[in-house]
Amino acid sequence: MKEKEIKIAEWFLRIALSAGFLSASADRFGLWPKNVSAWGNWQSFVTYTQSLNPYAPYSLIPLLAYTATGLEIALGILLLTNFKTIWIARASSALLLLFALSMTIAISIKTPLDYSVFTGSAAAFMLSIIVQLRQNKNNPN
Repeated sequence: MKEKEIKIAEWFLRIALSAGFLSASADRFGLWPKNVSAWGNWQSFVTYTQSLNPYAPYSLIPLLAYTATGLEIALGILLLTNFKTIWIARASSALLLLFALSMTIAISIKTPLDYSVFTGSAAAFMLSIIVQLRQNKNNPN
């Protein structure tokens, strides 16, 4: 595979993952029109967070919602930079895998499959591999 094609694939993964994280976060703050929103507002997202964490005490749910959203915003922005890409991509993969497993346990396996959450997790992990292979090629020590 040519270096240019690898670079295109890397940036396609970066932009797609970043857009997914930032779009979902924007939805929670009502930045998407209601007719295309999953949640449309913060309280609806907190309620959804509770549905994915049925065993967590209710007092912990807002913290989980803020943490998930903060991580998604930070990772979404950092994926568009060259800062610690391997670490950022693996953290993105882990976060998406946690979401997928939570959806599977709380709702059903169909939900994360329908929303391609496992696919997003795999894509983020593949991004980390692409960057690591390229770095190893450039620094063969």
